[in-house]
Amino acid sequence: MFQFLDIIGTLAFAISGALTGWHKKLDPFGVFIIAFVTALGGGTLRDVLIGKAPVGWMLDLTYVYIIIFGFITTFVFKARLEKLRISLFLFDTIGLGIFTIIGIEKGIDVGLHPIICIALGTMTASFGGVIRDILCNEIPVIFRKEIYATISISGGFLFFTLNEFSLNTDVLYLVTSLFMIAFRLLAVKNKWYLPSPYKD
Repeated sequence: MFQFLDIIGTLAFAISGALTGWHKKLDPFGVFIIAFVTALGGGTLRDVLIGKAPVGWMLDLTYVYIIIFGFITTFVFKARLEKLRISLFLFDTIGLGIFTIIGIEKGIDVGLHPIICIALGTMTASFGGVIRDILCNEIPVIFRKEIYATISISGGFLFFTLNEFSLNTDVLYLVTSLFMIAFRLLAVKNKWYLPSPYKD
């Protein structure tokens, strides 16, 4: 299940990045780079912070192949995807939920405190999107009023809470990921935002 979620999360973020690149009218190479950093930026930062070298994607070309597949898929179906206004949002949301779990598990593997594991999960899920938005000249979603990192943090606390009940690992991954995906969908649909100190 963990490997399956890793593949799905990588593909989801790659497509999300590629869609953003096409939307910004970048050339194909630029679109591929945006897809690449969106899919692997958060994981690369995580691996650097926990002292893992070389970082994960340098040791397993599967991730590169997944990104290439996501890039080609987006190129072939971009006209159809661009007509679906929620497509980028959905792929980004799926990546958010899955990569949070992956980051948490990486922290657990090296024996870090649960709070630090949750921070790693949030970084893994969010910072690829931060790099994507910066390269595309956008204010990153995580820094705006939309609930984003808060969902990762909430999912992390749920993960460790459910883990106390000794749930099957696959069930734990699935329930926590679905919680974060559902949380973000509901947050956007119902316009749940963090309070802002600024007047409109």
